[in-house]
Amino acid sequence: MHDVVIVGAGLAGLCCARELTRHGQSCLIVEATDRVGGRVRTNIVDGFRIDRGFQVLLTSYPEARAVLDLDALQLHEFLPGALVRYGGKFHELTDPWRRPMAALKSLGSPIGTLADKLRVADFRGKVLRGPLGECFEAPETSTLADLREAGFTPSMIERFFRPFLGGIFLDPRLETSNRMLRFVFRMFSQGPATLPAQGMEAIPRQLADRLPPGTVRLQAPVASLRADGVTLASGELIPARSVVVATEGPAAARLLATLPSAPHPGPHHDEVATSGQGVTCLSFAAARGPVQQPILVLNGEGTGPINNLCVPTAVAPSYGPGDRSLVSVTVLGVGHEPTRLEHDVREQLVAWYGSAPREWRLLQVDRIPYALPRQAPPALAVAERSVRWLSGVYLCGDHRDTASIQGAMVSGRRAAEALLEDRP
Repeated sequence: MHDVVIVGAGLAGLCCARELTRHGQSCLIVEATDRVGGRVRTNIVDGFRIDRGFQVLLTSYPEARAVLDLDALQLHEFLPGALVRYGGKFHELTDPWRRPMAALKSLGSPIGTLADKLRVADFRGKVLRGPLGECFEAPETSTLADLREAGFTPSMIERFFRPFLGGIFLDPRLETSNRMLRFVFRMFSQGPATLPAQGMEAIPRQLADRLPPGTVRLQAPVASLRADGVTLASGELIPARSVVVATEGPAAARLLATLPSAPHPGPHHDEVATSGQGVTCLSFAAARGPVQQPILVLNGEGTGPINNLCVPTAVAPSYGPGDRSLVSVTVLGVGHEPTRLEHDVREQLVAWYGSAPREWRLLQVDRIPYALPRQAPPALAVAERSVRWLSGVYLCGDHRDTASIQGAMVSGRRAAEALLEDRP
């Protein structure tokens, strides 16, 4: 019998197993799919590395710095800033603390006023002040309300913050908790956004490779839970002293409902959040990328399907075969008619870059209904939600913390620490 069986080999489950095995517990992770990573995946298509949805690793995440060997990931950095499409032109905004000379050029851009740019400095100072936990102590409201309260003009919000933060939260209405805004703003201020040379899936693979041999069992979907084990879809019972559910929110809720004595939420735990944010990502092969810089491109015009795009091969050349560029286009939501969406995206790209995008070859379309948990207030009223469910049953995932790589990793560690604390 294993000490612990963990359901799900995403970042939360892998980090939970890492902490438990460090403390001498025997663990088995059962994963429904054919590889580790959960939502953090990279497919190889015609020589290109295509992450499942546009994702980046922020090197400032404290848990990532503690758990990962960042050097071994061979990280490639984005430039700190963005190219914003507005008024038929592209305008570069950049981080004045990391690229002061380049930032001077953006002072007169139409993306916000000079006062807006000074307000960025003031807001940055506020979120960097004190320990990280203070980001989750501000009175909770929406991201949009917090930006307005900070004094940003409608032009700055609509042309920069809405596409930038909307792309991070997958929330075009900016209803996400302002506590998440402050956390993300701090993380972007403290370190670069990066891509691992071998794709984002290199992160969970590194975690899995450092676990004891035999810890992960793939293609083993779980049908139901017990306090003393799990039953696979095949009918096999895997006994264990404790169970950790490390899946995304909707799957966790379904599995927890199979417990013989599934309780109503009480004072020690809350409902499992099941609502999510969806996204569609189109990946194209181009003879030449539309931008040569490793920079994010934002749609500040508010029209057309594109929210943001980037050229991953301009960031990390290992994302492509060398003779062609990979272009990643993000469209918020998933309710688009596929053929019409591709047509509309190409037409918008042509309006931006000329006729070349008509020749780009569509490599893959990822429609991800649950890419992130939705975290509108009061989702972060308690930033670290309970990881205890029943005696012997624990829960982790980014739906228990911040909707981020940091949140997933932290929740896995917290579940392990709670389990160890409860062991007689």
